[in-house]
Amino acid sequence: MIELDEVVELADAVAGSDGIASGMGTYGYGIQVVVEAEHSDRAVELAMAVLAKAVEKSGLPSWPVVSVETIAEDEEMFYDVVEE
Repeated sequence: MIELDEVVELADAVAGSDGIASGMGTYGYGIQVVVEAEHSDRAVELAMAVLAKAVEKSGLPSWPVVSVETIAEDEEMFYDVVEE
């Protein structure tokens, strides 16, 4: 099971990529990072490189990746607060 200190190490390792980490109390871990790329496939390549370095730095096991998602800057969802 992933411990808090391991998630903190992972979060520290991805912080340079505006990243966050998750997984405490579970049997897996995850990251969310910001990369700049020409297209989605390249974004995945860059993010996977960030993940590999972060996992090595944090000392977590290198498990298979089961899910990857990309979102373009112009696809981000912004929620406006409407005051009535």
